Amino acid sequence: MIALLLAAAATASTASTQKPSPAVLKANVEKLVSFGTRHTLSSPTDPKRGIGAARAWAASEFEALGKACGGCIIVDQPERRFEGPRAPNGVNIVNVMGIQKGTGDPNDVVIVAGHIDSRVTDIMNSTADAPGANDDGSGTALVLEAARILSKEKHRATFVYAILSGEEQGLMGGRLLAETAKVRGWNVLAMLNNDIVGNTKGQDGRVVADRVRIFSEGLRFSEGEAAQRERRAAGGEDDGPSRTLAKAVARIAPKSSAGLKAFLVRRPDRFSRGGDHLPMLEAGYPAIRFSVGVENYDAQHQDIRTDGKRAYGDTVDRMDFAYLAKVTALNVAVMRELADAPPPPKSVTAAGAVATDTTISWPQVGGAAGYRIRWRRADALDWQFSRDVTAAAPYTLKGVIIDDHFVGVSSLSTGGQESTVTFGVAAPR
Repeated sequence: MIALLLAAAATASTASTQKPSPAVLKANVEKLVSFGTRHTLSSPTDPKRGIGAARAWAASEFEALGKACGGCIIVDQPERRFEGPRAPNGVNIVNVMGIQKGTGDPNDVVIVAGHIDSRVTDIMNSTADAPGANDDGSGTALVLEAARILSKEKHRATFVYAILSGEEQGLMGGRLLAETAKVRGWNVLAMLNNDIVGNTKGQDGRVVADRVRIFSEGLRFSEGEAAQRERRAAGGEDDGPSRTLAKAVARIAPKSSAGLKAFLVRRPDRFSRGGDHLPMLEAGYPAIRFSVGVENYDAQHQDIRTDGKRAYGDTVDRMDFAYLAKVTALNVAVMRELADAPPPPKSVTAAGAVATDTTISWPQVGGAAGYRIRWRRADALDWQFSRDVTAAAPYTLKGVIIDDHFVGVSSLSTGGQESTVTFGVAAPR
């Protein structure tokens, strides 16, 4: 399907005018379904059916995009063997990635991800048809569509378009992605995990088409006891890197063309469930999950069957591709903003105990044209006030009592793009 759009894309007046195509998204989900099953333990070598054929197709899509943009996307397929309760004999996990280097520091990375594997009711059944249209053909199609659009543009940070394997067998692809980031020394600015992002009709018939849920971590899984004590003492439980990334999505959403509200769910994932962003959080990277506003559980992890009037199975007909295009547009808008902004300050310290003013300090950020000091009352969840400054020098907010306020600082580019916010804590004693 990507090949069909290359000529049209080439004639577009500017890359920024391109929008996600519901038709392309649907065609790519249908292609994924056509592989019969994409179970992690299915055949890695059959050219038509199974996980191997699906991964080869995804790699060919990235290759076509790379050719169309003069080599701007390079296909990369890290792999390693995993074992676990859902892969007792071991399985070779391969992530299919398209890497688009930015114009700035190549180690500054924005990742958009979805998992390509699918399953039915029995997690060990690797032979039955497992269409996985929404879970997670929707996320895989979103990643490819984001790559199609952004490959026509240039941005400061590097984009990693990650199609992950092994999610259903124990978040293996997410673990491999976290390991890859560590080994390669990536400074991950954001990991946007898209998992079940293509339906609007829920289990009980309700329709939710105006929002997408964003799941994020508050206190960091990766922080040691001392760092957690520092964050707790400063009141920063709602301002860890994952949560501040979610807040950035909420900030960007209204000014994007997506037409969706960002519904921030203040937990790492759905209740007692998980996704590929969790291993990234465990490794210390800012990561969030996008998921639909309402789920249809009969269309998740089910054998295809009908029980009376009740149909089960994750099939294409249950999806809303106009909605999936909106979720894709929001991902693209977030990627553009964070890729073109400088990295956030590495640390921010605040001083003002037993005083009526608050003084904020932070180190200079390379490439930053300025900084935005943000603050809010201590009973508010979102930033309420801001002030832009041009230099990373101690700045005093007159009349702002630190006991009653939280503070933070973001970096600004010359074009006004804003990084995520680094929360202010007390200076070390």
